[in-house]
Amino acid sequence: MTKDYYKILDIPEFSTSEEIKSAYRKLARRWHPDVAGSSADVISKFKEINEAYEILSNNSKKADYDKARKFYSYGTSSQKTYNKTTTNPNFKETYKEEKKSSFWDELFAQKSEVKVPKKGEDIYSDVEISVFEAMSGATKVINMLQTQICPKCGGRKFVNGAKCTCCSGKGETSTYKRFSVKIPAGIKHLSKIRLAEEGEKGLNGGRNGDLYLTIHIREPKNYKTEGLNILKTIQITPYEAVLGADVNVPTLLGNISMKISPNTRNGQKIRLSGCGIEQNNKVGDMIVTVEIQIPDNLTEEEISLYKQLRDAAIRR
Repeated sequence: MTKDYYKILDIPEFSTSEEIKSAYRKLARRWHPDVAGSSADVISKFKEINEAYEILSNNSKKADYDKARKFYSYGTSSQKTYNKTTTNPNFKETYKEEKKSSFWDELFAQKSEVKVPKKGEDIYSDVEISVFEAMSGATKVINMLQTQICPKCGGRKFVNGAKCTCCSGKGETSTYKRFSVKIPAGIKHLSKIRLAEEGEKGLNGGRNGDLYLTIHIREPKNYKTEGLNILKTIQITPYEAVLGADVNVPTLLGNISMKISPNTRNGQKIRLSGCGIEQNNKVGDMIVTVEIQIPDNLTEEEISLYKQLRDAAIRR
């Protein structure tokens, strides 16, 4: 083993992850080419610091390194090889110092060069749909901002001591991707839809992460639902309630003319058959509740007419 990463970062062997990070940041600022210059020695030192941090900040790589470091320290200790001498009648011991085979050093060097496949990170997002889309199903088109580790610098932010030109030194790149998502009929509020391998890209041949979409069902402002039925309240004037009228009602099928019968009472319900939600070959109705609304800002003429109606009702 040719490098002691603990000495490079100037930290003890049992440093915590926060201490490792703190030491790295301190040295990285000190030896950054923009600060210390761009000489070959500075660039080499800066790369060495990044290499040490890459190993010691990764729990798996650190464990392998510590294991190899432990065996290496055993291997470099002196080993006594005892031999009997046959030329001297008195028993005599001679020994020579040997170094243990560099097997562990070579093994670690090989392992550190192997790029282990790593699964990409999962992405989580929200999709809002109407209650009608939830009941009948729909297809939603969404744009997702996906972030991935920079393919050029591998997240190190620098290439050969210089700021990575691909990610501008951020260590990651972001791009928008367009998805067409099918919302199944009957989906429930806060249900999740998984899009396999549409998350962040994997590393070193590892598979991509997944995209998880949480469904939020939005109740319409002017409607309520009850099973497959749609509930709606409309306002009519007093004279429409008394004399009857034809009013337009917006439905899922478009505007429909609904007949208000004479002498319609406040709160009376009118059923529009087949104008509700369609699901599993079944169609609900729209149930309209009539609310008699007195107009604001009545004119003198209108007030006079209401007085005449009052007087007529008293005389009746």
